Amino acid sequence: MGMKTLRIASRITALAGLALILTSAPAVLAQDAADIGYVDQNALSNIPAFAAAKKQIDAYGADLQKSYIARARGASPAEQQRLSAEFQQKIADKQRQLLGPIFARAQVAIASVASSHNLSIVVDKQIIIVGGQDITGPVRDLLTGVGEPVPPVNTPAPSTVGYVDQTQIDALPAIKAAAADFQKFKATEDQDAAAKFKTAKTQADRDAIMKDYQKALTDKQSTTLKPLVDKTEAAMASVAQKRGLILVVDRGNVIYGGTDITADVTSAMK
Repeated sequence: MGMKTLRIASRITALAGLALILTSAPAVLAQDAADIGYVDQNALSNIPAFAAAKKQIDAYGADLQKSYIARARGASPAEQQRLSAEFQQKIADKQRQLLGPIFARAQVAIASVASSHNLSIVVDKQIIIVGGQDITGPVRDLLTGVGEPVPPVNTPAPSTVGYVDQTQIDALPAIKAAAADFQKFKATEDQDAAAKFKTAKTQADRDAIMKDYQKALTDKQSTTLKPLVDKTEAAMASVAQKRGLILVVDRGNVIYGGTDITADVTSAMK
């Protein structure tokens, strides 16, 4: 898991993220959430090791960009596209080379602190509103101290916080088909709206065109995507209830531990 900033998704659709589902009353959540920890990944990204690696990557990228700009001059569009892809790949390779070991070390530090605090899951601070244990300080101390963090002996305890891998949900045939259908419809509406804007004479005309465009997309979402949104949310809620989970979050927000219910949800969706 990288130390990049993670975002909680507001709602699951074939095109977006996953809703955080509460399966208990807030009072129960507050009582049962003592084993939930969180880390401020933005704060960790400012430790010397990360800062030094970022400085090297920035310098490497600046030099590489100069080289590729020179190579792209006079090149065909196809060649420029190939050079752009090659440039992006080299930057990604350099990031993996410099940041990979630091990410791995940070993961061990988080696991070590989580184990010592008896936490069953650690998430990013950005999805925490109230409650949970902040372990940013101890993790930072391990990462900036002498020696290497020691991985915990035991695996995390079973967690009452579940997670779903959104990419696997999006790959389900019904959701892929609905997403493709919506995108095709949107492309047509984009073209129609653009053509109408060209002949619009007043601001009122343009406002009416935009209103019709937005209504068309909303109506299409209601008929194409909303039934799958509802079905997915119902499947997650059902699985969470059966497994005694107090909430479910997207996999991208989980740093350590948690209960993976992706397979259960995808099975329920079929």
